[in-house]
Amino acid sequence: MQTATSIQVDNGVNVAALLGAREALAQAPEAARFTWRARCDWVNGTHSHATIDGYHGLGEEQHHKTRFTFDADHPEVFASEDHGPTPVEYVLVGLASCLTAGIAAVAQHRDIQLRSITATLEGSMDIQGILGMDSDVRNGFEDVRVRFEIDADATREEIEALVAQSQKRSAVYDLLTNPTNVTVSVA
Repeated sequence: MQTATSIQVDNGVNVAALLGAREALAQAPEAARFTWRARCDWVNGTHSHATIDGYHGLGEEQHHKTRFTFDADHPEVFASEDHGPTPVEYVLVGLASCLTAGIAAVAQHRDIQLRSITATLEGSMDIQGILGMDSDVRNGFEDVRVRFEIDADATREEIEALVAQSQKRSAVYDLLTNPTNVTVSVA
């Protein structure tokens, strides 16, 4: 609600459209079922090239405005050529992006003007597992730490509530903190 002395909050999130979509999906829950896709082609060594183009949602095939491409590799310390971030670094990027987008959306909905959000993520890993040196060491992250620096027209408590709500609704946070059924097959 805007008064004569208040400033219109604009974090670039169309909350009205999001709330409208939520209301529409409540009437047609089958349209809320999405299937996201990625294709990955091996290049050489540990270098791969991934492409993201289409997905299924709202009951039909959808396409991004542009095709997105990503190269992944491993650093030279792993006897690789370092043509791109490692796959686990992409996981950190996904988590950071998802949480940050959530903070912006929740802030817009709560009429909190943001000036900046910076997320710094670190994931600890013992690579003895992926190298086959110790079967008792897990292959993935032991832990992931996310630290936000947020400058906003809000109290610390309001900022902490933004982060908590974003974490609660983050698909990537959920993927990392809850078991997900993954099926791998050969065509």
